[in-house]
Amino acid sequence: MSFETARELADDLREGRRDPLDLVAEVYDRIEAYGDEALFIRLTRPRAEAEARAARERLRAGLPASCLDGVPLAWKDLFDLRGTVTTAGSAVLRDAAPAAQDAALVLAGMRAGLVSIGTVNMTEFAFSGIGINPHYGTPRNPCDPAVHRSPGGSSSGSGVVVAAGIVPLSIGTDTGGSVRIPAAFNGIVGYKTSTGHHPMAGVFPLSRSFDTLGPLARTVEDCVLADAVLRGLAAPEVAAADAAALDFVVPDAVMLDDLDPGVAQAFEASLARIEASGARLRRIALPELREVVELGARLGPLGSAESLDIHAERIAGPDAARMDPRVVRRMRMGERMTAVDLIRLHDHRRRLIASAAERLGDAILLCPTTPGTAMPIAPLEADEEVFFHHNFRTLRNTSLGNFLDWCGLSIPNGRDGEGMPTGLLLNARHGRDRAVLAAGLALERTIRG
Repeated sequence: MSFETARELADDLREGRRDPLDLVAEVYDRIEAYGDEALFIRLTRPRAEAEARAARERLRAGLPASCLDGVPLAWKDLFDLRGTVTTAGSAVLRDAAPAAQDAALVLAGMRAGLVSIGTVNMTEFAFSGIGINPHYGTPRNPCDPAVHRSPGGSSSGSGVVVAAGIVPLSIGTDTGGSVRIPAAFNGIVGYKTSTGHHPMAGVFPLSRSFDTLGPLARTVEDCVLADAVLRGLAAPEVAAADAAALDFVVPDAVMLDDLDPGVAQAFEASLARIEASGARLRRIALPELREVVELGARLGPLGSAESLDIHAERIAGPDAARMDPRVVRRMRMGERMTAVDLIRLHDHRRRLIASAAERLGDAILLCPTTPGTAMPIAPLEADEEVFFHHNFRTLRNTSLGNFLDWCGLSIPNGRDGEGMPTGLLLNARHGRDRAVLAAGLALERTIRG
């Protein structure tokens, strides 16, 4: 396996120390050597070799398409790749028509010279924070070679393929935590962009109110570089912030409840290191968090209602029997909701987004990415109620950010008593992506400890 960063590989390619085509061959050798058949849903070797050949010509001519020209990456199987079937992790789409064109972000990646290795596995229709998939298998979390543990979801393959050292970048989606949770569970970095930051055209939807996307990588710098080239920028707009100028807040409610001891210990140690760096750190009341939880319990889950709208015919017909029953159950939670419930949810959401944004201002909110770490898969597959308990708990902190329309960056910040990674989540109000990334660049080593 190779644990070079995207930046390191890009430098080697640009200086002629590595060849894009040789690198593609190395990646496919790594996939074979890794031996997890549940990791990729589809490999796109002919496309990857063609893209690498084009990158080789540009780099030899001294005309790179971007600062990451020739770097390999993987896409979550929600992104359309022209000529291939987008399964969304589901057996019911296995025989669907191939995509007629690339998703907007895939096309942007091709223009930047990124080399598409294939599409990686995920939770069916992106509807779980755990990462289990009964159709294509569940990728193994590489942080525990002895026990099959959760890779996190729904971008399960996106987290594993980077953590295992197969590619330095993978692009996932995040509707309730699906970039940040796999990042935390696999000990890598995950960046959830603000809604609208990147185009969603050609990405299979889950919940149009919450859907976002973003990169998973080994470092914050790689996330910054990936974000820049996917937006067509010649160079990143983000530089490391001055630690002394950073303003961090820790909420009083919900996000620190019921933490595993290892997560709590890693979080408090990170706060101590951040404060010692000279950054401002303060505790604040954020009643909006508790109100979001109460609204979901009283009016129902907005994500379930919106996914049910997308999948209503499947759920009502024979395809439901071919789907993961855990996914079907979550979608059907929307059946109990009325039109009035939905109107009220949207009204309350607009109010809470504005209220929380005013309370946060330009501060960056810190919390554990997840209350626990990657758990063994076997008990979750054996008992649906155990699964739902852990799934709800795993999604808690991240999904609050989706509801409040925040951007977020998860950075590894330690290990628990079983050696499993923990994550620290930096959150900011909508549109403050540059501030979150700048803070991450400034304090990544501090956070990691």
